[in-house]
Amino acid sequence: MNRFADKFALVAVTLWVGALWAIGYLSAPVLFSALADKTMAGMLAGKMFTLVAYIGMACGFYLLIHRLASYGSTALKQGFFWAALVMLLLAVAGHFGIQPIMEGLKEQALPKGVMESMFRDRFARWHGISSIVYLVQSVLGLVLVLAPRKG
Repeated sequence: MNRFADKFALVAVTLWVGALWAIGYLSAPVLFSALADKTMAGMLAGKMFTLVAYIGMACGFYLLIHRLASYGSTALKQGFFWAALVMLLLAVAGHFGIQPIMEGLKEQALPKGVMESMFRDRFARWHGISSIVYLVQSVLGLVLVLAPRKG
């Protein structure tokens, strides 16, 4: 059972970090460059980022529990544990904190697009914050990918 849990932890790291990188740095930019309708590109990218957030929350929770079960209190002294915890907290903050603010700005801008409205600057600021949060998660993902594996 422990061997399965270890292998599943490896899959969780792969899924989480792979999704972060693939959606944030491949799929979303392609959407914005390939689609003439930037509103549609943003809506599709937003749906993908929502999926990435849920993947991150599920994988992050599993990885923290697995690490604590495998290493006990020693896990609290490992970079892997803290990187996973910060990534999880950033995923939660981004999805339940930043994204609702951005959605609210889009709704307030209707019938115009947010970038053609008086909310443009505020939306751009929150989009920048969201991008920084995402970048930090993506870099911390390297810690998970490069962490030494248990026996």
